[in-house]
Amino acid sequence: MSFPPDDNQISLDQVSLLQRIAQNDHVAMSQLYDCYAQAIYAVAFNSLRSIEESEEVVLDVFSQVWRTAETYNASRGSVDVWLFMVARSRILDRLRHLQRKTRNQFLLINMEVQSAKVSLDPIENALISERRSQVLAAIKQIPAAQQQVIDLAFYQGLTHHQIAAQIGLSLGTVKTRIRLGLNKLKVALNNKYPS
Repeated sequence: MSFPPDDNQISLDQVSLLQRIAQNDHVAMSQLYDCYAQAIYAVAFNSLRSIEESEEVVLDVFSQVWRTAETYNASRGSVDVWLFMVARSRILDRLRHLQRKTRNQFLLINMEVQSAKVSLDPIENALISERRSQVLAAIKQIPAAQQQVIDLAFYQGLTHHQIAAQIGLSLGTVKTRIRLGLNKLKVALNNKYPS
């Protein structure tokens, strides 16, 4: 009669895998990937809501594991905890990157709107004025709470911390409202300006 391995046995097996990965053992890397890739993908997708970004997180995590397996210290936590801490870090990096990218796109649109004031070409002025109207109309379509934080962040130049302090919300709530509002603006503007 066989019994399933206990948690300590699983833990030792995972530590053994990391030790083998530290010695460039591709089979051990494949085994670790098979054990955790789906779970890491699920956690990433829950935060990022993007198949491509979540797949990138999985690749980044296992790339980091391949490079840094020798730094794993069993006395500081189990292998799965270590892997999910690495995943959390990569997810936060992706979220920051996406936030910067969305902010830059929004700033470019804002610059176009501002440049309409200095342009001398009447056709260009008409096009920019039309786009400005569409951007303003898109902003009016999102909920007032999201409009407020976007205005504070992009038009008044406040940081997320400053916005949270000014309107009395948690930092996480401010970031969520900005992200949701920008996503809605992006959808609205993509409908007007498909690529």
